[in-house]
Amino acid sequence: MSLFSSLGSLLTTMADGLDPLFGASAAAAAIVLFTLCVRAALHPLARAAVRGEKARAALAPKITELGRKHRDDPERMRRAMAELRTQEGASPLAGCLPTLVQLPVFFVMYHVFSTGSGAGDLLDHTLAGAPLGAHWGGVFSGGPGLVYLGLFALIAAVATWTYLRTRKVTVPGVPGVPGVPGVARALPLLSFGTLFTAAVVPLAAALYLATSTTWTAVERALLHR
Repeated sequence: MSLFSSLGSLLTTMADGLDPLFGASAAAAAIVLFTLCVRAALHPLARAAVRGEKARAALAPKITELGRKHRDDPERMRRAMAELRTQEGASPLAGCLPTLVQLPVFFVMYHVFSTGSGAGDLLDHTLAGAPLGAHWGGVFSGGPGLVYLGLFALIAAVATWTYLRTRKVTVPGVPGVPGVPGVARALPLLSFGTLFTAAVVPLAAALYLATSTTWTAVERALLHR
């Protein structure tokens, strides 16, 4: 059995179990529940990512000092920064791990609902009249349009909250490293990329994105208390 068929079978089984509660929207509810299970399984990585962020923030003064000390020798500065991160256990990739691990799951779901491979009768399911395998048609009228309007509003609200929060906690750029300050300022804008992605992928994949980004916002708010 292929990976696509396995995911399709799992979602079908979950939808069948949720049918008494959600009726025609059981498959959509199954996608939300599946996403929550994936994110719950990745929670230890999220905790590690937050610890890494805090460690990098604590290192910011030392990194700034290294930037001043080796301003005229970028190569030596990069080596010194790498040694400092190794000594303190502050990996620059730690914060990306939950997102990187999720990418295969998202692409498998995108393939299942965009091609029908392994989806069985899942493509026949809807959410308030909007087919799970359909794309946004560019309008917000009628039942399907209102579904997308609500979905985009949720994603935009989460992206805005993430943007405002990230601007406050972004570690300052390092003196002497060209482009770092500009990249640091641009990173918070990436949170709005989810909104554009949701507009072009099938509704099922957009549901996964909306649920996952909302989980991320709540999770990070709790971990940073």
